[in-house]
Amino acid sequence: MRISIIMSAMLLAFGVWGGVSSSQDLKFVETPSPDPAPAPVMGDAVHGAEVYEASCTGCHSLDANRVGPAHRGVVGRIAGTAPGFNYSPGLKAAGFTWTPEKLDEWLTNPQAMIKSARMGFRLSDAKSRADVIAYLATQKAQ
Repeated sequence: MRISIIMSAMLLAFGVWGGVSSSQDLKFVETPSPDPAPAPVMGDAVHGAEVYEASCTGCHSLDANRVGPAHRGVVGRIAGTAPGFNYSPGLKAAGFTWTPEKLDEWLTNPQAMIKSARMGFRLSDAKSRADVIAYLATQKAQ
């Protein structure tokens, strides 16, 4: 008897007893599982311009090929295709498009991403990478 009172109280508390006429009326909602990957860091394009000037312009420019290829329009461009630049074989064959995620991977460690890459520079600070990428995303091809 005591079990049936406790069971009845639990069923009432969870709304199972009384208001539901059949099991077909029950609707189960799947809760999405949390994304295991952290959300990308949103960059500050203004600070990114400063980091770009201090860290990247020794080899790159927005509009001219130098030691490295021109960067204007890099976000959305297919890797290894800046006009007039002599790329490494690995970048010529890469076939991917420069997205913020790919640029983040590249700036973290170019040699790990593409073995024959000539770029040895790494931008180790995640926030600085995000800022530079945000800045480059504002520099659309003309």
